[in-house]
Amino acid sequence: MAIKKILIVDDSPTERHILAKILTRNSYHVIMAENGEQALAKAREDKPDLVLMDVVMPGINGFQATRLFLKDRSVRDIPIIICSTKGQEIDRIWGLRQGARDYVVKPVDAAELLQKISQLI
Repeated sequence: MAIKKILIVDDSPTERHILAKILTRNSYHVIMAENGEQALAKAREDKPDLVLMDVVMPGINGFQATRLFLKDRSVRDIPIIICSTKGQEIDRIWGLRQGARDYVVKPVDAAELLQKISQLI
């Protein structure tokens, strides 16, 4: 299996570290961005296989960034999993309506996250 590249987008260094640890232990290559603007730039440059997108971030939030990904031809086919502390059903529905392929609530369950990733890449 080729190593798959995942872009983690989160303004929290702690959350980025936790997610990166889960992914690298499972042979994924990780790149990171701290906000929606950086996420778009890194996705265009590095062409990840999947994006883990936080919602609550300064500047462009995760819902807005997800919509921007879908409007950009160079990154629109990269699947996005929203990974947020916003755990209400309405948040999950809204995230999926913005174009995310799945939604996970933090703190993440590593097995659940890895299973969702394996279904998309």
